[in-house]
Amino acid sequence: MEFEKVIEKVRKLAQEADVSNTDFLAVQVNLKDCNPGTFYVEIKNHKMSVEPYEYIDRNCAITIKSDDFVNLLDKKLDPVLAFTLGKLKVEGDVSKALEFAKLKKKK
Repeated sequence: MEFEKVIEKVRKLAQEADVSNTDFLAVQVNLKDCNPGTFYVEIKNHKMSVEPYEYIDRNCAITIKSDDFVNLLDKKLDPVLAFTLGKLKVEGDVSKALEFAKLKKKK
């Protein structure tokens, strides 16, 4: 999937995500089949932002193919299974990557 389409999808989901219980979370996503393929998702003061840049002070960085990442977002791919199968690599705090993967929609 094209980088711009992935960013657009993540931004749409960011508007729908319930981040009321999250004070701070910074995850850098590296899409290994896109160039450029790096963006970050930050939750700060209960607001989520998505920007196409590297995030130096991140909690973790995940590296994944764009199609697998979209499947994670659509809940078609379990994050633990993706990690176990080597489809998802995590650098940094793995618990923060799981927290990111389990964000839910607002009710």
